[in-house]
Amino acid sequence: MSHRSTKNEVPEMTVGLDVSDQYIQCAFVEKSGELVEMVRISATVAALKRRFFVQARWRIVIEVGGHSPWLSRELEALGHEVIVANARKVRAIHDNDEKNDKTDAEMLARLGRLDPELLRPIQHRSAEAQAVRALIKSRDQLVQTRTRLVNHIRGVVKSAGGRVPAMSPSAIHKRAQPHIPELLLPALQPLLATLALLEKQIRDYDNEVARLAELVFPVANQLQGARGVGPLTALTYVATIDDPQRFKKSRSVGAYLGLVSKQSQSGDSNPQLRITKAGDPYLRSLLVQAAHYMLGPFGEDSDLRRYGLKIAAQGGKTGKKRAVIAVARKLAVLLHHLWVTGQEYEPLYLASQQDQAA
Repeated sequence: MSHRSTKNEVPEMTVGLDVSDQYIQCAFVEKSGELVEMVRISATVAALKRRFFVQARWRIVIEVGGHSPWLSRELEALGHEVIVANARKVRAIHDNDEKNDKTDAEMLARLGRLDPELLRPIQHRSAEAQAVRALIKSRDQLVQTRTRLVNHIRGVVKSAGGRVPAMSPSAIHKRAQPHIPELLLPALQPLLATLALLEKQIRDYDNEVARLAELVFPVANQLQGARGVGPLTALTYVATIDDPQRFKKSRSVGAYLGLVSKQSQSGDSNPQLRITKAGDPYLRSLLVQAAHYMLGPFGEDSDLRRYGLKIAAQGGKTGKKRAVIAVARKLAVLLHHLWVTGQEYEPLYLASQQDQAA
């Protein structure tokens, strides 16, 4: 292989890939800026290896998408520098009325050739982390399906003048039938049977999540020291972050997960905006749920709880909401700090430090 290029120098060859389910359009741009080749190959590992098994080390730019995880891993294994471009940034830069696979591939190559930072490149997770994420998201699909079925049952019974009492969604399949009008049983009994099956499958997923958190990803056990962070949240955090060293500062994790406010500063104007909601929405929702617990009646006394309650006490219609987001952001940062340092969670660490200083 040739010497390793850096992102600050123009590589000998930059290749832009526009990927579809069946084909990959490849645009080859030399260091001089000349487009020297445009070729389409099959979207398969074998075709990729045939075309990119070369002695030189090229810079290859692909847009993030369903195929980008395996593509980036295969190309990196062949020794190439791979840049996975943020799709939103590409669209903002390249808004072309004559959009097609060839022009998209060429534009990716030209942007990557000169300044990859314009593309806000992302780092894909490892294959192992991706597999854990697939398990967690599959569980979430079952939970969402259960919620839709429960809401449907409640709605149908309500429309007939009945009412299914408040109960846990996991108990509906056992306890709802006596409250369903007899005329509706033929329509709703199959759904109750489906809910029973879903409940078993969700429990199986939960058992697997607990096993992985305890035996395969022990750091997830460590992160559960913070009360309110269970096996699901801890394992999702570990599988989503994957490599904690890619963040130079723990504070960067809050922005990565979209828990910081948008900015629209101009002159003296600097309005308070909503959070960016960038990054993974599922992990963000789990951290918000954990924050709700920490600020709720069963949350233990901790630095995080005190911090959140102080914000909530400032009042206003959005006081509680701002407190929850602030605690979720602090929690995301804290978990990363515990991970990289190996420290155990101390609920009142800051409070004890202040007492000692006093």
